[in-house]
Amino acid sequence: MRNEAADITQFIEDSDAWQDYPTGDGHTVVGTIKVSQTLHGPARGVQRRLLIYLPPSYFKGDKRYPVLYMHDGQNLFDIVGSYSGEWQVDETMEALSREGIEAIVVGVPNSGKGRSTEYSAHKHSRFTGGGGGDAYISFLADKVKPLIDSSFRTVTDRSHTGLMGSSMGGSISLYALITRPDVFGFAGVMSPALWWSEGTIYTLVENSPFAGGRIYMDVGDNETPEIPGRCEAYLNGARRMHALLRAKGYAPEDLLFIVEQGGAHHESAWARRLPGALRFLLGPICD
Repeated sequence: MRNEAADITQFIEDSDAWQDYPTGDGHTVVGTIKVSQTLHGPARGVQRRLLIYLPPSYFKGDKRYPVLYMHDGQNLFDIVGSYSGEWQVDETMEALSREGIEAIVVGVPNSGKGRSTEYSAHKHSRFTGGGGGDAYISFLADKVKPLIDSSFRTVTDRSHTGLMGSSMGGSISLYALITRPDVFGFAGVMSPALWWSEGTIYTLVENSPFAGGRIYMDVGDNETPEIPGRCEAYLNGARRMHALLRAKGYAPEDLLFIVEQGGAHHESAWARRLPGALRFLLGPICD
């Protein structure tokens, strides 16, 4: 078994641990983005490089910043390397910085074929995958977060540490907020694939202690029209979760739920809704 503390120490002591993200040749990144060395885990044989967006003021002082961990890191910043479009996270964060909203964003690429396994703690009865969610969240909380906190000027408490993703990435963000409230204090839950859990996510939320935090959740009413019944599954699942979270104790000022008319299940929709989501999640902690 690899020694996690040794892995972190190796990164910190290596002057080449964080390199500049490539530009030119069709790349669409803006601002400052760093790329890590290869990071191992949580599944055997899985390797990935973290993408770190740093806000415009980072090199102008000694300020510390909230951190947002985002799943599907391949699709966040750059059309090159994306498999279905980009969220334009870097452009959005650069624009929000002019409103005083700044944060470090950590893009964690998915593991390819293992995506559905990492992004769900529940094995589906029909589809392949699921069951690796707890290991993935432990990877983020116990390996990635200490590495980021040791490498960059972060605010380390839970209220300044959050996650965001879409589809199964949205579901696992909510799952992490509920199961690891010691680490994560806010979550962006976009178009969550709550149907995948076959009801277990609702039972989990209902039976877990109320830990508080801040939640942005949205869904389109046209998520996947090509699959019979799936639009309704996304929409009804999100509505059911919203009602459950309200009953659990989340007040309107801490829980924003949006249904977008015509919203499809695609990066372009999530990019469109991203500025409002980040204003809600980051605005109160960037004052």
